Amino acid sequence: MSVRVERVYGAPDGGVRVLVDRLWPRGVRKEEAELDRWAKEVAPSNELRRWFHGPEGEFEEFARRYRAELDAPEVQVELAQLREVAATADLVLLTAVKEPAHSHVSVLLERLR
Repeated sequence: MSVRVERVYGAPDGGVRVLVDRLWPRGVRKEEAELDRWAKEVAPSNELRRWFHGPEGEFEEFARRYRAELDAPEVQVELAQLREVAATADLVLLTAVKEPAHSHVSVLLERLR
């Protein structure tokens, strides 16, 4: 499976490009993003995202809670579709976060693999 993570800002072309953030990235026009898909269903819920960015947010607890959200049946359908894409093409997970390794993207990548 070929899956890579890129920031949506200036991400190189190539592969099936999927935005995996719940919110649209600031400063990126939709017509310029060149997305194949916006999979906001696989992003953390708004409540979890706000908690993580608040004063109590801690990555290990965030990752545990996010994994539980990824277990929801409707999210499992989306994950299965992303795995199917990755089985036949390069899958590029796009995000606006500054540190993908310390965000939902690292947990999502773990689940996709």
